[in-house]
Amino acid sequence: MKQKINLWDYAGRITGALNPGILVTTKADGKVNTMTIGWGTIGIEWGKPIFTLYVRKSRHTWDMLNKNGEFTINAPLDKADKKILSLCGTKSGRDMDKIKELNLTLEEPNVISVPGIKELPVTLECKVIYRQDQDPDAIGADIIKRYYPPFNPDGSGDFHTTYYAEIVDAYIIE
Repeated sequence: MKQKINLWDYAGRITGALNPGILVTTKADGKVNTMTIGWGTIGIEWGKPIFTLYVRKSRHTWDMLNKNGEFTINAPLDKADKKILSLCGTKSGRDMDKIKELNLTLEEPNVISVPGIKELPVTLECKVIYRQDQDPDAIGADIIKRYYPPFNPDGSGDFHTTYYAEIVDAYIIE
């Protein structure tokens, strides 16, 4: 069962939970994957409520988002289970089924194809409407040094793609 919520009544709670982390859940090729995120924003762009998501190109979630431009944001009502956030932030969906490993409960979505996760019940259903790769030349050297250490053999950092997604539904899974 789901309780509809007013997005703006919960926006501060969701963004406040980014530290220590919330989940972004994706689905492609019949598989569901979830990943801990610590960066994101809720706002208005093009007259629509938007969740702005940042995903590194090396992540399995990045591949899945580019196949199916839909995702759910899953945030706790109170404190999130540290075991969930830790595993989903350190293990790749390429190597394991995190949903199965953690025995997470998937909730059928209302509008999109990606389920929510009952254990982090505050759920935003999102559809990507624009994406943009970060331009390393436009990022200050201090930020590059701190957040983008050399990752690839050519010495380049593992930069993000920014996804602007319309929030098409918001609810709490009960």
